[in-house]
Amino acid sequence: MDATSRPPSMAGLRRTYQGLPLSEADLAPDPFSQFALWFGDAVDAGLPEPNATVLATASAGGRPTARTVLLKGYDENGFVFYTNYESRKGRDMAENPRAALLFPWHSIRRQVRVEGSVVRLPREESAIYFRSRPYGSRIGAWASRQSAVVHSRDELDARYEELAERWPEDPPVPDFWGGLRVVPSEVEFWQGRTDRMHDRLRYRRSGATWVVERLAP
Repeated sequence: MDATSRPPSMAGLRRTYQGLPLSEADLAPDPFSQFALWFGDAVDAGLPEPNATVLATASAGGRPTARTVLLKGYDENGFVFYTNYESRKGRDMAENPRAALLFPWHSIRRQVRVEGSVVRLPREESAIYFRSRPYGSRIGAWASRQSAVVHSRDELDARYEELAERWPEDPPVPDFWGGLRVVPSEVEFWQGRTDRMHDRLRYRRSGATWVVERLAP
């Protein structure tokens, strides 16, 4: 590899974060209200898919893995997304019902980190969301045995077409698919600042209340 084709040195890739300060006095009384404020800022800033979040799980044996999913709801009970329960993440959370979420809103120099336990949504709630999805996504939920090895794209497409013929209008809700809620024990709000002196404020659940703590950057 000659000098002109070498990628830039990662050690030299730097950006200066010049975000507004985040103080304890700025925070909403609970992490869900604060998340609503920051999520609104991310939407107003025009971030692509601001509800995209990195979901980290671990198997019963402690083997970690992470992937991006789309948040589909949140309230005072937690953060909700949907998946195939037989996928790797689904199996992980069945064996080890703990997870972490990361919302990487880099362009506005913010991150939100969530850690907590995982519970399945009631079947009826998952069914309501499933029926609101576009037809193609509902067929796709049936067609993809998520995380399983597929021999070819043709095999995957053929299964999709077969299921579309079987259910041309209203596919039923798969029994292996549904919602999961991350019930947080901690939610951290990270605001980029200059000289890597970032603001990190964490809500930590303590009984029925939330304690706010500042973390060193």
